[in-house]
Amino acid sequence: MSGLDLHVDDETLDDLRRRVAATRWPAPWPTDPWDAGTDGGELRRLAEYWADGFDWRAHEERLNRLPSFVADVGGQPVHYLLFPGERADAVPIIVTNGWPSTFFEMVDLAERLSRPSDFGLPADVCFTVVVPSIPGFTFSAQRPSLPADVATHELWHRLMADVLGFDFYVAHGGDLGAGTTSRLAAAHPQAVRAVHLMAVGGPVELDESTLTDDERAYLDRVRDWSRDEGAYMHQHSTRPLTLAYGLSDSPVGLLGWILEKYRTWSDRRGQSSATPFSDDFLLTQASLYWFTNTIGTSLRPYYEYGRGVERGLRWVDAPTAVALFPADISQPPRSWAERTHRVVRYTTMPRGGHFAAIEEPDLLATDIAEFVASLPAS
Repeated sequence: MSGLDLHVDDETLDDLRRRVAATRWPAPWPTDPWDAGTDGGELRRLAEYWADGFDWRAHEERLNRLPSFVADVGGQPVHYLLFPGERADAVPIIVTNGWPSTFFEMVDLAERLSRPSDFGLPADVCFTVVVPSIPGFTFSAQRPSLPADVATHELWHRLMADVLGFDFYVAHGGDLGAGTTSRLAAAHPQAVRAVHLMAVGGPVELDESTLTDDERAYLDRVRDWSRDEGAYMHQHSTRPLTLAYGLSDSPVGLLGWILEKYRTWSDRRGQSSATPFSDDFLLTQASLYWFTNTIGTSLRPYYEYGRGVERGLRWVDAPTAVALFPADISQPPRSWAERTHRVVRYTTMPRGGHFAAIEEPDLLATDIAEFVASLPAS
């Protein structure tokens, strides 16, 4: 099935605006902006624009112009974008986002990978880009069982191999998508020729006596970050439904929950605004979650990791590139990545953060293309 054919009826759109306008705001605290969470002034400004000024219809039209499809993958409906490469020898690639992202965040990257000549990027290699929506995110329904009978990486392989007919492909991911990408490569080495990552998980088994000084320092930073910034992840992993009721009922609550992440995890150097993203981008993301009522189901991957899904990574023999953006959550040393992957490229980027596909799409697309172009012909 092709085409998104998205149309939010007027009653639903008016309901969103009424809810935003009727928000019961908490009493302010005597604290500096952002110190204790999402800044109330910035959230109010965005909420007022969401209720009066944000042109959802224009963004809805743009979303409907995207090359959207929905496939039945073993009984599971999977929404995905498909950007054909500009040349006949385009390399298939599947690109997976994380949280609180959606497929929409990957569009700028996909356009550059598929048609690099349109953006003045090197065109030695181009890609046919597949951007699936993770089950429970926007237009891919959550899976009916918990834990899921079929893991996300298995759905991705069936989509690429059985539905789209690719004998081989490469894969890219960050955040949750990095874990999915690594598991995909480990499970299907005959099909996944290479992986490009913005984050690297730890091995299933770790002998701490073998850690290097850089690795110990890295794990110390991860622990500090989890203590200071990881409350959301603990909530998602332990009691996500308690949170989901509020986020699914209050659009401003939803916006505040994801806005903090878009600010904290992005590269704000030289930025006068709260985030490097436009108001329209942030509100399109929030609107996608709101209108599909999937902010609650988007929390499921965290919960599943604590309910039977193996957190550690098995060995990935596919050639692997790691690209680290300076404002991203973690900065694993190369030796850490080499514990689980056959790393052949390790790049420290000059700028950008967790949301590099929308923050720095030229840098990310170029790094992916250079990596794939450097691989030996097979």
